[in-house]
Amino acid sequence: MNAIDLFSGAGGMSIGAEMVGINVQLAVEFNKPAADTFRKNHSSAKVICEDIRKVAVPKEAKNPFVLFGGPPCQGFSVSNTKTRNLKNENNSLFKEFVRFVKEANPKWFVFENVEGFVSFQKGLVLEQLKREFEDLGYKISYSVLTASDYGVPQNRNRFFMVGNILDIDFAFPSKNKNRITVKQAINDLPYLENGGNFDKLPYKKGRNSQYAKEMRNGCKVATQNYVSRNKDYVVERYKHIPRGENWKAIPKELMANYKDLSNCHSGIYKRLDDKKPSVVIANYRKNMLIHPYQDRGLSVREAARLQSFPDCFEFKGSLMHIQQQIGNAVPPLLAKAIFQQIIHLTKKRTNK
Repeated sequence: MNAIDLFSGAGGMSIGAEMVGINVQLAVEFNKPAADTFRKNHSSAKVICEDIRKVAVPKEAKNPFVLFGGPPCQGFSVSNTKTRNLKNENNSLFKEFVRFVKEANPKWFVFENVEGFVSFQKGLVLEQLKREFEDLGYKISYSVLTASDYGVPQNRNRFFMVGNILDIDFAFPSKNKNRITVKQAINDLPYLENGGNFDKLPYKKGRNSQYAKEMRNGCKVATQNYVSRNKDYVVERYKHIPRGENWKAIPKELMANYKDLSNCHSGIYKRLDDKKPSVVIANYRKNMLIHPYQDRGLSVREAARLQSFPDCFEFKGSLMHIQQQIGNAVPPLLAKAIFQQIIHLTKKRTNK
């Protein structure tokens, strides 16, 4: 079951695919640090670090079992009020995904994006995309899924369109009843301070959640325990924020450098609630997401855990690049649930 990963980033979707036995043969990613990360963690895949508009489908990669990926989504995001239109160059890259499907002719494809893709241009782009795939002979299903419904300790909504040329009616996987909390996800990871920078540290001793055990998967130590160093006045703000609350809990005199507090997003200076799944792990450094118990930002390993990356996964690049890779990724366990369903329905059709 070979696969192609487009706009692969660090490779969150590929990790999910590999978890169910899919062999990722080819990845295309324009950002070099992200491509380096992918190459480090998927040694058997060919990685093309190039503008996808200049890439043709290699002969050896044609007719794969599945092709998947998510074109850059900034232009589709509902929070983007300035360039949420087709003039945004990134918004045209979904056409490259269609081109790859046409040229590679996969049995299945999975197109992923932000939930705002559904309403972009009042749904006209979604309908256009659906028609283009149907014209290529694919049967289409699409939905917005929440990552915390599929074993990821994070409330993250993503749009998925799944198509196949096997004439299978694809039904999205059932939701899990249990939600993984922030505490279950990261409580065994080491204590760190503001600006902590440790390649390897021992895990905390004590009982571990089933989720933590699955993420460790044989790892002996916690790696990439890197925390951005915030200025003293930022750390002072952190001290005033209870778990689950945001910048509104900070005394106004400590926010004097903000000209208009009414423009502050609810996700700014958000301290994670340890008893619930995390809020979205996007640009968690810029948003000042706060550890539930410690007055600091999240470490690389903590953010990766909340995205469901296994602890053995190694990110490459500067701290800023790594943080962006994690924030941009599709949670591997969310991808795993979709690929598992694809394999199940394919086998069910084959066995008829």
